[in-house]
Amino acid sequence: MSKLHIKKDDNVIVIAGADKGKTGKVLKVLVKENRAIVEGVNMVSKSTKPSAKNPQGGIVKQEAPIHISNISLIDPKSGKATRIAVKHDGKKVIRIAKKSGEEIK
Repeated sequence: MSKLHIKKDDNVIVIAGADKGKTGKVLKVLVKENRAIVEGVNMVSKSTKPSAKNPQGGIVKQEAPIHISNISLIDPKSGKATRIAVKHDGKKVIRIAKKSGEEIK
């Protein structure tokens, strides 16, 4: 299993692709596929059949997975894209923004 620099609930910015510049929160990380689903990014139209949950059916807009290499964490201090450093403090793993040195929660 590969290690990724993105986790659920991280704030990220899209650095490549059609949605370049958009920001959002990570809803889900698909580790085996190296992809993440980001809120409001890579929206696709999907046809749905009528069901108990959605009795009308029709076309629904939803987020599609985006490749991990096309997103970057947002620096909590500056609000721009940043890389991260990983420090091991005993049992705890701390992620630190390279640009500002701030800890990423």
